[in-house]
Amino acid sequence: MAAENNINRRKFLKSAAGTLAGVVAFPYIVGSSALGKAGTIAASNRIVIGCIGVGGQGINNMFSFIGEADTRVVAVCDVDAGHRKKARNLVNAYYRNRDCVVFADFRDLLARDDIDAVVVCTPDHWHGLICVAAAEAGKDIYCEKPLVNTIVEGRALADAVGRYGRVLQTGSHERSTASARFACELVRNGRIGKLHTIRVNLPIANSPIGTQPTMPIPDGFDYNMWLGPTPWVPYTKKRCHFNWRWILDYGGGEMTDRGAHVIALAQLGHGTDDTGPVEIIARGRAPGKGLFNTFVAYEFECRYADGVRMVGQSGGVRGVKFEGTEGWIFIHVHGGHLEAQPKSVLRESIGPNEISLGRSPGHRRNFLDAVKSRRQPVAPVEAGHRTASICHLINIAMLTEQKLTWDPGLEQMISGSEPGRMLARPMRSPWHL
Repeated sequence: MAAENNINRRKFLKSAAGTLAGVVAFPYIVGSSALGKAGTIAASNRIVIGCIGVGGQGINNMFSFIGEADTRVVAVCDVDAGHRKKARNLVNAYYRNRDCVVFADFRDLLARDDIDAVVVCTPDHWHGLICVAAAEAGKDIYCEKPLVNTIVEGRALADAVGRYGRVLQTGSHERSTASARFACELVRNGRIGKLHTIRVNLPIANSPIGTQPTMPIPDGFDYNMWLGPTPWVPYTKKRCHFNWRWILDYGGGEMTDRGAHVIALAQLGHGTDDTGPVEIIARGRAPGKGLFNTFVAYEFECRYADGVRMVGQSGGVRGVKFEGTEGWIFIHVHGGHLEAQPKSVLRESIGPNEISLGRSPGHRRNFLDAVKSRRQPVAPVEAGHRTASICHLINIAMLTEQKLTWDPGLEQMISGSEPGRMLARPMRSPWHL
């Protein structure tokens, strides 16, 4: 986006933070920007967006899109009335009108014919169902990472996106970092020799907590809808908003949370966006009791058919290191700083006949450009699915304490009935793919 738009959006966010706790009273006007005047983009050329899930990261995504000159956010959806109200007020304040429509059920938002694309930022256990429904409804999709909560959901979503001719961008935004893309080009063009090992370091952020008491469901919070396809359990505050990621029914802990960022880069540098490892060995430590049950410490090794090993652990400097026969490159995730040996490799350039991964103008902007061009974005559905699959396979290996033999073509376990059953999860009625 233009620098002026960035500045205006930052000013708005700063002022809005302290003034939009309640309903903001702005005059109901249609600005010149809505009419395509004063050098702005006419409404007929804009991408009309609905946002599904407008809690913490959902609000961040909403503002990233709202600040683009060729978009218009017209609707927000959340099962929490407080989230809906806040998001609606912020949208209306930004556009200086009262047009933003709120929904409690994503299906009602998807039924609107005027919406071109949706931004999905719900807890992970909702990603697959909502995104498949969005593809069927003819919407393009920006979905936060990890793309889905099970491998079977990921394949269903990838198939649906292809069947209905949709564009999907996975929210693995590190793939839009110019330095990371350059590093992956260097690896894929042999600048560090033959790649043999990829090392992944992930953080540890969740601390175990004890068993939580049953609490009254807050007014305005549709807890049954929040649970959706997962088993019914009594409400307790720390089960929901943000903390859900430390509970296996709803997320996969750091392995799927930040792991989806780092492993997405490992896949890009290895050139394996459409496949995955053939063997997975992992072990980890999870809390023995209490509400949170995702792994808090872990180590794993994945072997690919070409012999490359991806070795990972919790702790260390967050990022991914590519090791070859003639050197190595390390990408610092959430920053993009590169290190290499020999250092001179970072001064090289990519030739016209070499593998080029292109550059992204920004992850959300790249999605919008892909919507217009109908070309693949930098984190397309297949790449998002394959990255999430690796995260889930590592969790399955830790849960079962078994070595997994995996067929990435068929997306099936070669052996072991228990791990095979964990590729999908039963869904609570009436939800199903």
